[in-house]
Amino acid sequence: MPEGPSVRKFHHLVSPFVGQQVVKTGGSSKKLNPATLQFLWLQDAQVHGKKLFLRFDPDEGTRSPGNNPLPEPLQKGDRKEEAGDQKQTVGPDSQKISGQSSQSLELVHSGDHGSGCLEGDGPAGGAEKWLQISFGLFGSIWVNEFSRAKKANKRGDWRDPSPRLVLNFGDGSFLVFYNCQMSWGSSPVLKPTSDILSEKFHRGQALEALGREQPVCYTLLDQRYFSGLGNIIKNEALYEAGIHPLTLGSLLSPRQLETLVDRVVEFSADWLQGKFQGRQKHMQIYQKEQCPAGHQVMKEAFGPPGGFQRLTWWCPQCQPRLPPDKPEPVQLS
Repeated sequence: MPEGPSVRKFHHLVSPFVGQQVVKTGGSSKKLNPATLQFLWLQDAQVHGKKLFLRFDPDEGTRSPGNNPLPEPLQKGDRKEEAGDQKQTVGPDSQKISGQSSQSLELVHSGDHGSGCLEGDGPAGGAEKWLQISFGLFGSIWVNEFSRAKKANKRGDWRDPSPRLVLNFGDGSFLVFYNCQMSWGSSPVLKPTSDILSEKFHRGQALEALGREQPVCYTLLDQRYFSGLGNIIKNEALYEAGIHPLTLGSLLSPRQLETLVDRVVEFSADWLQGKFQGRQKHMQIYQKEQCPAGHQVMKEAFGPPGGFQRLTWWCPQCQPRLPPDKPEPVQLS
């Protein structure tokens, strides 16, 4: 699923529509009836980690004081933001979609912790409601245009992806949401202290969580402490910090833990900035066969017992395991 930087970009795409009325809706969502959004006013947009929150009100009003669109200017021709975190999941959900409905890949990361929004048909009692949006593996938002098939599916058909939700506004502009799961709630539950891209990110809380007696690669994906951190950031930050993914946090020195948190924040911020500047983020270890030093990269699926397993890339020489006497897992073919 898209990581924090991508969802921040989604927020930037949606923010200019705050204050406008939805005049027409569409989409293939089954859990949320798109028609319930018709004639409502989009009054606020918030972002937290991997989740986007939109506030709709039946009455016209002003922009909520809590809405702070990102200051970076939207680049000319920047009409969409595709999810870049692909082929991370082990299992059938990791397959690419081409010409088939994105509904089949709708998923929510089992480790995400956030708003407990309840699903429903729409705002109840005529009051304002927040729509929580969690993006799937290929989740994206398009502005004033629809996604088109880039190649034929297995049957040879050129079928465009099916949008989950389409919001048309009074000025003729529209937003299109792909591969996402939506639910209504009374208010978003935001914890900026855990958001890796928030100015209020709590380093002390993150360091304490990392220092526990469990593999650091498990802790990094725990959204309670590193909201917005996904598989790409996990792999790249561990490599830059020179830490083996299965190293127990309790074996790392305070300096090593500090370095790891620094790499997480710096990589995420640079990735986000690159999105606004139109430059592709260069990966050093993620999905690579060799590390920058020319060493062979190992790949294995790691995750807590009974939990979600994520593909992990690491260099045994640049990221030595602690303790060093345990053999490395066999590399996947």
